[in-house]
Amino acid sequence: MGEFFNTELFSILGKVITVWQVAAGSLLLAGLFLAYWLITFRLSPRLFEKVEVEKNDRRKMWSILAIFFMLSAILGLLFIFKFDRLLIETTRETAPNLKISTILQALIIWQLARLLDLVISKILIHSYYEQKEDRAIELDQYQKDSKRHANRTVQYVVYVLALLFIVQAFEINPEFFTYPPAKGQDEGTPFTLVNILNAVFILLVARLISWVMIQLILKNYYKSKNINVGSQYAINQLLQYFVYVIAILMALEALGFSLTVLWGGAAALLVGIGLGLQETFKDLFSGIIMLFERRIEVGDVVEIDGLVGTVRRIGVRTSLVETRDNITVIVPNSKLIIDKVVNWSLNDKKARFYVAVGVAYGSDTELVKKILLNVARENAFVLRHPPPFVRFVNFGDSSLDFQIHFWSHEFLRIEDVKSDIRFEIDQAFRKNGVTIPFPQRDVWMRGGGE
Repeated sequence: MGEFFNTELFSILGKVITVWQVAAGSLLLAGLFLAYWLITFRLSPRLFEKVEVEKNDRRKMWSILAIFFMLSAILGLLFIFKFDRLLIETTRETAPNLKISTILQALIIWQLARLLDLVISKILIHSYYEQKEDRAIELDQYQKDSKRHANRTVQYVVYVLALLFIVQAFEINPEFFTYPPAKGQDEGTPFTLVNILNAVFILLVARLISWVMIQLILKNYYKSKNINVGSQYAINQLLQYFVYVIAILMALEALGFSLTVLWGGAAALLVGIGLGLQETFKDLFSGIIMLFERRIEVGDVVEIDGLVGTVRRIGVRTSLVETRDNITVIVPNSKLIIDKVVNWSLNDKKARFYVAVGVAYGSDTELVKKILLNVARENAFVLRHPPPFVRFVNFGDSSLDFQIHFWSHEFLRIEDVKSDIRFEIDQAFRKNGVTIPFPQRDVWMRGGGE
């Protein structure tokens, strides 16, 4: 039997082909074809029944699988028939020689990365947001941005990981420079391509972990505990700060920096930076205090130095406040902590406002009160509970002064609401013969004696 399998059949490019090589090559091709058929025509349809995938993504998936199996077949045949050829011979002992099989292996790893990217970003994440869309009818802009953010992060993680595999598997790791030797060491630490890829991979994984914890874990917790939007934002920001600080330290370590030496050498520098950037550090710590204290949260309507607007974002150093005119104002966090700030929506989502008006002396005060209450009650933006009320403020110089007090949810549009009320008051006064006087002055001229 051994003699039969070793029987020479023919020769190609100086290589003798035997029976066992032909048999092994045939089995390899048959096995790969069977695997491709099972995945494409058996497993994929079942997956697509459970998870809705677009036709373009399906065709892309099948194309990647076809290229992967074709490259695997070519690589397997190269090894079986010993057709591997040396393309580039390196002179360095630590660097590998570049062969045909080396290129094929790198391409196979890259196709696996493409397939993994497609499965995670296009199928799993897309399926997750499709389920949310079914429940919420339509995804809002924040969720769409989050979906794109997750897809890009997954792609970056997968392809950087593939590059790491290729670089380390084939020892393609050029050295750029060498760090000076530390105390007690004879040689310095080399800075290579792997250092850069490891640091980038750590930062991308931190970004992915942050997204997973916020979108897949904390979102459900927020919903079950009915936590308000401002508290959600504060927790998310603190979590991101923690994850990114740890990731940056790990990335610096991966780049070859000694953190002990780094902190020791930067101590004196940090003192000088702290003195020069006092305002910046004040804003930084104010932002952290805001996230912990939660006196001002995202979505609150605040008044700062006469500026009224909605807090749209609380950053590390500055916050974004959107005014009534749809203008975004960048406010240092220290102003929100140290200065006097009016938070209209801190304890309740309604506030009391008033419109002042004066009527002529001799007017029927009960009629004025009735008119003001009717105008307030008929306005759509005035709350019924607590009910509006009228206050007789003063006997003025030229008029009897009244105020109509009312409650409303319209913090940003309250000036428009007041304007509408004033229009209605003027029209009602005209119908009922109530006069709004203008300022009057009696001037006495003292004549000279004769």
